[in-house]
Amino acid sequence: MKSLHRGIYAERLRRLVDVLINLVQPGDRILDVGCGNGTLLDALVRDPRCPKGVSPMGVERVARGGEPIPVVAYDGGRLPFDDASFDVVTVADVLHHEPDDEALLRECLRVARRMVVVKDHAREGPLAQSRISLMDWAANAPYGVPCLYRYHSLQEWRALCSRVHAPILKLISPMRLYPRGWELVFGGRLQVVAVLDAAAARER
Repeated sequence: MKSLHRGIYAERLRRLVDVLINLVQPGDRILDVGCGNGTLLDALVRDPRCPKGVSPMGVERVARGGEPIPVVAYDGGRLPFDDASFDVVTVADVLHHEPDDEALLRECLRVARRMVVVKDHAREGPLAQSRISLMDWAANAPYGVPCLYRYHSLQEWRALCSRVHAPILKLISPMRLYPRGWELVFGGRLQVVAVLDAAAARER
């Protein structure tokens, strides 16, 4: 299963970098919350299209060691950074694993100066709950990551952003994320990227 997921993950990584490339600016400090092995921001800064001087950092409950970017461990509560420490914060396929996703999103907004980029699943379309649950289990079971199997619809995502007072600057859904074939079953309307206005959220 790990070998199968590796190829799918590579395409997902490429698509997410395509999104981030259009959002970062020269000299940005960018934080990946729940960064895992750190490959997302490493792929971003290695991309020849990436603006100069972008500085990546990750934060993870259990830093694994050997990551290609600096990674800080934290306890799953308050992020160990001052307010507005980073220009951009990314949180990719992490919030649906959090018992209190609203609290974590508030923390992401607190430490972001300009924007928070959320990539997650959207419970949209036929058999959406079942399809996302299968995908989530297959991606996480080989690594021992527990799944809550709790996913938001687009309406619920909008409501969550409203509760944390974060205007949505850009919403991408449906989103092509996987290789052909896999995309038909697990992509499209099941995937969402929301770019949130962190500066506006802090003013509320």
